[in-house]
Amino acid sequence: MNESAPLAWLARPDGSVVLGHGPFTAAAVPPADGVAFYVQRYGLDEPEPWRIPAAVEHLDSAALEARFSDRPLPVCEWAEIDAGPFAGVFQEVMDEIRRGTFEKTVPVVVEEGRLVSGSPFDVAAAMTRQAAPRLSYAWSEGDRGFSGATPEVLFSLSGRKLTTMALAGTAKREERVVFAVDEKEIREHEYVAQSLVAKLGDIGTVHRGERTILDLGSLVHFLSPIEVELDEPQKPSDLIRRLHPTPALGPHPRTPGTLSQLIGWRRRLGCPYEFGAPFGVWDCGRFDAIVAIRGVWWDGNRVKLPAGCGVIEVSRLVNEWRELRLKREAVKHVLAP
Repeated sequence: MNESAPLAWLARPDGSVVLGHGPFTAAAVPPADGVAFYVQRYGLDEPEPWRIPAAVEHLDSAALEARFSDRPLPVCEWAEIDAGPFAGVFQEVMDEIRRGTFEKTVPVVVEEGRLVSGSPFDVAAAMTRQAAPRLSYAWSEGDRGFSGATPEVLFSLSGRKLTTMALAGTAKREERVVFAVDEKEIREHEYVAQSLVAKLGDIGTVHRGERTILDLGSLVHFLSPIEVELDEPQKPSDLIRRLHPTPALGPHPRTPGTLSQLIGWRRRLGCPYEFGAPFGVWDCGRFDAIVAIRGVWWDGNRVKLPAGCGVIEVSRLVNEWRELRLKREAVKHVLAP
């Protein structure tokens, strides 16, 4: 496979993978009976987010991993993060929470570095080695791209059935017992779950599953599955605007003002535009979209590793800084186990 050629893939919750080969054609809407990848920025301000590939393959996660099995692990050299900018934003967030502007929002820290051996293609190849429930994804065009293995599905849509999830609250695996009863983490999760149920209640019958703990090896999260029987067919683009960003990656309450304020903080902290944005694939009437987290962004040999944390009234800077480090380390472990 030509590693300089434009490329995209998304592993879906059922274990299938759609792999697209460029060049890609940009479009405002997807083809009714074809395949198109949805590549968008966090603010949903890309007017032609659909990318129609020149060729498509359908395979499974094992076959995708085998396709890249001969690729070496890349070596990244990471720069030390200055905590000052995040601390400043954190204080501004807490001030706004006290004023009543937010109940919760999600600032981001970005660790920067460079590839000292290997290529961005090798970064993407490493992400295919992640086991379910992580879903690998990649987008590469020219010298820029991103790839990761996310545990978070924004939604899957087939006919009038929509499935999504509330995924929020984070701890080390060894802290699982106390995490299960941690008031702050449960409260953060419930912001997300209740918000999703409210956003979906007027378009269908909502079924929320029991809150459980998702074990990702080094990290655990709270997970609540949600299914919706839609009253009538819905366009993926309309559902994206209804659901993105969930409170797991965005402000609560979500208003044009609170979203603009969060985007401003993200820009100040050097966050890639696509981090936390929907990334999806339309496949002949079926649509699946993940939340683009737990990944690496690149521009040539320069790389960025972003991570976000949910901040609420009882949050403390040192605890959030620790959570951000845990999330970044989970991604680094994929590149250097």
